[in-house]
Amino acid sequence: MLMSLHTERRSSFMKWLCSFLKGSKPGEPNRRRPRITAGEEEDTLWQPPVRPKNDPPRNDNEELDRAIAESLAEDVKPPKERNHKGDSNDEDLARAIQDSLNMNPYTPYNPYAPSQAQPRGHRVCGRCKHEIGHGHYLSCMGIYWHPQCFRCCSCGHPIRETEFTLLGTDPYHKLCYKELHHPKCDVCLQFIPTNRSGLIEYRAHPFWGQKYCPLHEQDRTPRCCSCEKMEPRNTKYMSLGDGRSLCMECLGSAVMDTGECQPLYHSIRDYYEGMNMKLDQQIPMLLVERQALNEAMEGESKGPHHMPETRGLCLSEEQTVSSILRRPRIGGNRLLDMRTQPQKLTRRCEVTAILVLYGLPRLLTGSILAHELMHAWLRLKGYRNLNAEVEEGICQVMSYLWLESEILPASSRHAPSSSYASSSSSSYPPTSSKKGGISHTEKKLGEFFMHQIANDTSTAYGDGFRTAYAAVNKYGLRQTLNHIRLTGGFPV
Repeated sequence: MLMSLHTERRSSFMKWLCSFLKGSKPGEPNRRRPRITAGEEEDTLWQPPVRPKNDPPRNDNEELDRAIAESLAEDVKPPKERNHKGDSNDEDLARAIQDSLNMNPYTPYNPYAPSQAQPRGHRVCGRCKHEIGHGHYLSCMGIYWHPQCFRCCSCGHPIRETEFTLLGTDPYHKLCYKELHHPKCDVCLQFIPTNRSGLIEYRAHPFWGQKYCPLHEQDRTPRCCSCEKMEPRNTKYMSLGDGRSLCMECLGSAVMDTGECQPLYHSIRDYYEGMNMKLDQQIPMLLVERQALNEAMEGESKGPHHMPETRGLCLSEEQTVSSILRRPRIGGNRLLDMRTQPQKLTRRCEVTAILVLYGLPRLLTGSILAHELMHAWLRLKGYRNLNAEVEEGICQVMSYLWLESEILPASSRHAPSSSYASSSSSSYPPTSSKKGGISHTEKKLGEFFMHQIANDTSTAYGDGFRTAYAAVNKYGLRQTLNHIRLTGGFPV
């Protein structure tokens, strides 16, 4: 009898414990046992109080008291009315304990969850991208760093100065930032200073992109007479002795005397012949100094169309001209032992001779020869009284086409039905006298000389070239020349 009573009490306690551990599910009302009210059982010794509808919800202590009361009421029932389930009570207890362990009433905070708003005071280091917890930190313009992460993005050393430069989220020492982003002069190799307005002002070459301080345009800094680059302070240009200077790149292919220039001259005559524009007369060609060229230009009564810096001349009058007989010797940064020889030029046809300035790179010398040979061709073929824009424009076209044939592959060359006779080929072999083609440096020079022709700002050479080139592209060289012969102008 004592064992039975102990088992019954244990069963009632198990029911209460299961009920207490399970609790109520989220979103559902509390599941409570039916109340034992007066009149249901005559043997009932205790009746739980009836809760009014408008009472506030019980707290956890009230729920515990109710469960204990129900367990005591169950114990005083007769044995036959008790709901015995045997070992199932143990299973209910185990299940209730497991459910209580699996319950997750609080969602853990994940600071990196994208859908969860960051708490106030949350900070991420701008360098290591890790969260900054409690402790010291640095901030600037809404960006935060750990103290050990606040380092220059250039040199990697800590930034301890009170002034620094911020580029995006990257901090720099002021001097490191200046080294990286402040432009330097390619001539004096110093930082380009600011002007009176506090702005960085500099000049830049339109083709080479060489940047330099504006004052170098007035301080007599040497400029290459070929490529127009200014002389850097850590480099010395070659002085040609007549006020001109030559950079080392241009000096590498410079033509220095008349004998050295003859193969190039004949190759350009062959270029004309390949276009059915053969020159039957043997026209002398001389390489001369700057003074000799200027004197010959002053004695020329015809052809008043000259560039500000004359580099070539097609003579029509008899003159005595001093030509360079032998290549001068290079001593330091000067030319030595320049030997010249006076030569009397006799007029045998409309053209007496072609003169070209010495000391220029091969491609520039060739483009001058192609230009002057076109002047000779026009005179020998009876083109008379052409205005400067027409004559200089078509001569510049021939110079441009020759340069194009030297530096561009055959598939990329201009082919404007460009032969003078319809039977000739529209693609021309390069006339380079150097075996194995030209170097990258020489090719870039050729592109620069083409750029100069195409972007010349003068009326006769610049506008004349662009009008002539458009006509040759549209109608071909032969029809353009025929139209010039008939009308004295370009076809529209």
